[in-house]
Amino acid sequence: MTRFHLGKGMPTRVVACLALLFSIIPAGALHAEAPLSYLVGYGMRARSIATLTWALMLISAVVVIVVVGLLLAALRRGDSFAAFAPGTQLPVARPAGGASWIYVGVGISTLVLFVMAIWTVVTLAHVANPPRTDSALKIEITGHQWWWEVRYLSPDVSREFTTSNEIHIPLKQAVEVELRGVDVIHSFWVPALIGKTDVIPGQANRTWIEADKPGVYRGQCGEYCGEQHAHMGFEVIASSPEDFQKWWDSQLNTQPGAAPEAAQAQNTFIAKCGICHTVRGIGAGGHLGPDLTHLLGRRTIGAALLPNTRGHRSAWIADPQHLKPGNYMPRLELSGPELTAVSNYLDTLN
Repeated sequence: MTRFHLGKGMPTRVVACLALLFSIIPAGALHAEAPLSYLVGYGMRARSIATLTWALMLISAVVVIVVVGLLLAALRRGDSFAAFAPGTQLPVARPAGGASWIYVGVGISTLVLFVMAIWTVVTLAHVANPPRTDSALKIEITGHQWWWEVRYLSPDVSREFTTSNEIHIPLKQAVEVELRGVDVIHSFWVPALIGKTDVIPGQANRTWIEADKPGVYRGQCGEYCGEQHAHMGFEVIASSPEDFQKWWDSQLNTQPGAAPEAAQAQNTFIAKCGICHTVRGIGAGGHLGPDLTHLLGRRTIGAALLPNTRGHRSAWIADPQHLKPGNYMPRLELSGPELTAVSNYLDTLN
């Protein structure tokens, strides 16, 4: 009868394979700061979710280690085993004490799953609603293919305004967000601050956002919504309440237009771009595309696709379909002087 042996080098080979796998990963990769990382939270809501996430990952890792350890122990339990000839009837036996492993395993698994289920329900209940305050900042965010319209609400209607793809919030204050959709289902997601909330046409969903550390937090549509889903990003900028109030006041300026000597550039912008874009204070009042009032104050263009520089703005105007294929801004076929005039005018929108 042929005998097969499990060589003592088998665990060594397993360890070697694991070492090779981890050697492929750069040394700092596991600690690199990713723009959409959800492993660290920067607010009461995000921190609770991040803690639960780490706990679930730790328990999952322990389960994998225990299962692999038991498997290796079973393989190493005997130095060899006999191979039965084809057609041989195998004896069936129940080793003494074997069922106890099942009882213990099921008992521990049930207890752990029960504890994690309770923890998950408590965490979700804790982060479901913002702290109640009558003075909470309220924002209305509308998802479009493929950009975000952001409207800041106020009891004084004259202090309301609209911007796009960039959300400013004050530090350590809960901000109530109402989400609306106009075309297909999107999903509002800022991993470092909040989880995903669907943005559904014909329905208003609500969430809230809060940050306790100043900085720029990357957001992304988390629901596939078409060709440019991956380029439907945005940024949340958290600053001190004082800096946030200064930013709000600056946004209320309705006369950001061109200087008198650049009136022709402004007229060219209105004629070529005003049917789709709004710039408050002049005759451009389109609503199909993002509001461009105070454009120079934003960090990016194209829904966080490109840095907001004159070169990128000019390239976008000249051929938006090259940079973001399928977006709803057509190629305008501007002449050289017209492109220069529009670019010059955009340089005044600070």
